[in-house]
Amino acid sequence: MSKTWGGRFSQGTDAAAERFTASLAFDRRLWPQDVAGSIAWTRALARARVLTDAERDAIVKGLEAVRGELEAGTFSFRPELEDIHTNIERRLVELIGEVGGKLHTGRSRNDQIALDERMYLKDAVTRARDGLRAVQAALVARAGETSAAPMPGYTHLQRAQPIVLAHHLLAYVFMLERDRERLAGCAARADRLPLGAAALAGTAFPIDREALARELGFGGVTSNSLDAVSDRDYVLEYLAAAAITGMHFSRLAADLTLWATAEFGFVEFSDAFATGSSIMPQKKNPDVAELMRGKTGRVFGSLVALLTVVKGQPLYGNLVAVLTTMKGLPLAYNSDMQEDKQPFFDSVDTLEAVLGVLPPLLASLTFRTERMRAAAGEHYATATDLADYLVRKGLPFRQAHEIVGKIVRLALERGVALEALPLDALRGFSPLIEADVLEALTVDASLRARAVTGGTAPAAVARALAEARALLGS
Repeated sequence: MSKTWGGRFSQGTDAAAERFTASLAFDRRLWPQDVAGSIAWTRALARARVLTDAERDAIVKGLEAVRGELEAGTFSFRPELEDIHTNIERRLVELIGEVGGKLHTGRSRNDQIALDERMYLKDAVTRARDGLRAVQAALVARAGETSAAPMPGYTHLQRAQPIVLAHHLLAYVFMLERDRERLAGCAARADRLPLGAAALAGTAFPIDREALARELGFGGVTSNSLDAVSDRDYVLEYLAAAAITGMHFSRLAADLTLWATAEFGFVEFSDAFATGSSIMPQKKNPDVAELMRGKTGRVFGSLVALLTVVKGQPLYGNLVAVLTTMKGLPLAYNSDMQEDKQPFFDSVDTLEAVLGVLPPLLASLTFRTERMRAAAGEHYATATDLADYLVRKGLPFRQAHEIVGKIVRLALERGVALEALPLDALRGFSPLIEADVLEALTVDASLRARAVTGGTAPAAVARALAEARALLGS
């Protein structure tokens, strides 16, 4: 029989069952981690005097040959061998003979896959954090160009108050910094070596796990063998962090696609990051940004799918319900956990695809700052500044709010802007209003007034920009 566990069985696996249980189609991408872990395990076995030096050297040399075949694309994968671990081990035996069968001494595919996934996750986090830094750099560069460019701020997708474009862009820089921190925390918690936990009870051979951890670049070892092989919280945490990051990207994409409409006219997409219509010759569609927004659904779906599969239920139910019932999977390893890889890898691939396209897209945008400036003062955007003006004159804010509401209603009835109302008409609402009110109602005055830390005043934005640039150097 071709199975590593075949000695117990007298009948071969049903073909449909074999296809159903195999994981090679998706875990084959873990071969770099699997080979590296096997080489380190071989050396650990030799240090424990389980292997002779000659056996160690033969196995390591054989594994390096296997790695060479995998790197060159000449490795022959055998689906009937179920997974990447068995494929590598069987090829090792083919190359060096029976001594290759000693490689698996004292370990299990349970701790082997936990090792491979943790190593893969740490690499994926490094790539994602580097990619996020590149997006932040692109946003900071565009913010540096637009730190004095007014635009409308929105709440409820309605004109609210004037802000500057740099302030809007920097909001995403600080969101992405939290995303980087979440990913770093995920990698830190995954940075414990599970190898040596074996199937569930720990290896029966005197392996120096601490030395093994150092060799494989781990900060420590897992403290409990059951926990080491039975949990996938590190995958869940990555998926949660990726989902939150994807949500931030989706919001950025939503802003850009909205701004690109004729109704807004705030931004022009480069031809290199847009597509046309097969029927309407005039169309220019921001497809790249739209797909970036759409792919977030895949990241969300991967998280919910994994939470659901770990419970062993069909792919339905909401996130809170599944989190509540996670305890339904008993310790230690169960084959349900095999299903973690597809959503995990899909989220990694999706996130990295977005990270690859977003920096050049941001660099290519043309911001129509004159259109933004004109829009910043429209639709009574400085009404709050008029209320603040009255507050500075000693009026309680609630009274000021009501007065300004009535003034806005008058302006609407007359079809004019606030600053176009005659001074005597304004004074009819409050004797506190004087000639200096017109200066308070300008966009520039509105911006200057919000100079608190984190505000949209050009001076405050300059400080935030400096902070963001410092983040890029950290």
